[in-house]
Amino acid sequence: LSILLSLLVPAHAIRSPDCGGILTPSGLSYCKSGQLTSHTVSREGRQQHLPVRSVQIDSVKVAKLTLSLIPDTGLRLNIDVDFGITPAPSTTKQMRLSILANLQVEMNAEENLELVTSACKSTVEEKQSSGETQRSTSWKPRCFPNPTCCFPPLPELPSAWFAAQFPVTPSCQVQYHPLAAPIFSEQGITVSLRTSFKVAGVAISLPVSPEEFSMPEPASPSPSHLNLVLPKHFYTSLFSALEISGAFNMTIPVSRAKITPFPRQMSSLFQEDLPVVLRATVRSSPRVLLEEDKATLKLFLTVHVGEGVSSSQSFLSMNVDISAGLLLSVADTRMLISTAAIENIELSLAASNVGPVPDSLLEDLFLPTIRKEVPAQMNAILNEGIYLPHVFIFTYTDVIIKIRKVRNKTFQLLPSAFGLKGAQE
Repeated sequence: LSILLSLLVPAHAIRSPDCGGILTPSGLSYCKSGQLTSHTVSREGRQQHLPVRSVQIDSVKVAKLTLSLIPDTGLRLNIDVDFGITPAPSTTKQMRLSILANLQVEMNAEENLELVTSACKSTVEEKQSSGETQRSTSWKPRCFPNPTCCFPPLPELPSAWFAAQFPVTPSCQVQYHPLAAPIFSEQGITVSLRTSFKVAGVAISLPVSPEEFSMPEPASPSPSHLNLVLPKHFYTSLFSALEISGAFNMTIPVSRAKITPFPRQMSSLFQEDLPVVLRATVRSSPRVLLEEDKATLKLFLTVHVGEGVSSSQSFLSMNVDISAGLLLSVADTRMLISTAAIENIELSLAASNVGPVPDSLLEDLFLPTIRKEVPAQMNAILNEGIYLPHVFIFTYTDVIIKIRKVRNKTFQLLPSAFGLKGAQE
């Protein structure tokens, strides 16, 4: 139920989804079990919610709660709640409220998702001193409003949980927005999401996915609670947003390279031996390639070579094309991305103010530094992780990451357990 409530946020059906998730029946059962708690409610905290001022609720205990999928419709909620009431001084009665309701999530005219009931039946029982239970008349919402049978629209409640702006870097944030009402089937509850990025608080325009995204069918029965699917376009958008924010611009000191090894034309510019500094900028958008069980990042840099004293003067630039493996993992609610060892790197002279410089000399002077420092600085940028779609107080546990080809389209599939934060697994 918490998962469904998290979807009550503004939806935008103009764009196609670029990620999504399937909450499986086992995940729904796990979410339900997490709501079975018993507690005592203070008189002051509950009395203001009662229409009859002389009646106070002293304790509330959830005795039974079941949620089951109704394919193509929604959910069926069956709940028994025991509570103690004090209708008069020094008189306490033990009551049981039983509710059977069918729940749906619909999109209203304002393009917000609402949790509504298509059918609801509730009864109240009074527990006698002998331990027997005597059933009374049906609970009528008009006489005593039942918050379960009279669901109000709640689009604003979980928006702070689900549609919050999650930080990627200090200047870049990510948001997730449901695009339509969830689809209920025997496989679970399928939600399609749109991802948007902001740089310095301003929404940025990203390339539209060339392929229409659709949730793949589960390959086989899985014990996972949540299957989160992130296609190639998700990663392309992520790295494009980081490029726009300038996160990949970096300054790299080169310890072993000095001015002396360069051609004699440089003697007219520099009269003494000076350290060399590399200043790298992204010349075109990074690309992420997803293959079977493998993820690769292609990074296209222009590296300006200058002396280390002046921050602006450079005497040549070179194009550096890097192909590096990506390592993916999930911790808490974040996806951790890091670059593995560089698989391939190509370096060529782009421009020079000191005459021709052989590529072999550039490779000898700078390739070891670039191979070492570029992945290190990228990992420093990505070390905090990218926040995944999640609900308040929930976390990902025991995550298994798989990269699969589905219908000739590449998807990133993350089937995982989905549980209460701090719960014993």
